[in-house]
Amino acid sequence: MYIRTEKPEDLEAVRQVNIAAFGRENEANLVDRLRGIASTFSFVALPSDRIVGHILFSPVVVEGKCSSNLSILGLAPVAVLPEYQRQGIGTLLIQQGLEECRRSGFHAVVVLGHPDFYSRFGFIPASRKSLKCEYDVPDEAFMVLELESGTLEDCSGTVKYRSEFSLCE
Repeated sequence: MYIRTEKPEDLEAVRQVNIAAFGRENEANLVDRLRGIASTFSFVALPSDRIVGHILFSPVVVEGKCSSNLSILGLAPVAVLPEYQRQGIGTLLIQQGLEECRRSGFHAVVVLGHPDFYSRFGFIPASRKSLKCEYDVPDEAFMVLELESGTLEDCSGTVKYRSEFSLCE
């Protein structure tokens, strides 16, 4: 499996992966709206010459008490074509994506997802780091991973996603 940065010629394939994985266009439309925004990372998975998976990281902000130079990303969405699911492709996308975020100097990543799945990568409930989600979600489903240990020590507040996310419902 080969993971690489999304290229301009991948746009339609990425869109189709997100539509197939989620069974609707909301996530594909979100990716289209976020694409090209500074500090947004988009990666694709290819077993050969066909894109079968996609992951996107986009910037979020913390409203509250936090260092102004803290750089946090939100992981959303991660998608794999249904016929390729449960083969470790999503895991590989997340692992390599997180490593690239770390190498690029980001301090933390938040995700809204299944605790059993994301805890495998080191994500913990964000409330344990005094962070909460702007959306009304179960505490255990909103998680954070420090890419640099201790970076969230003096941080507390509400994580706000980009306005493009509010158009997803």
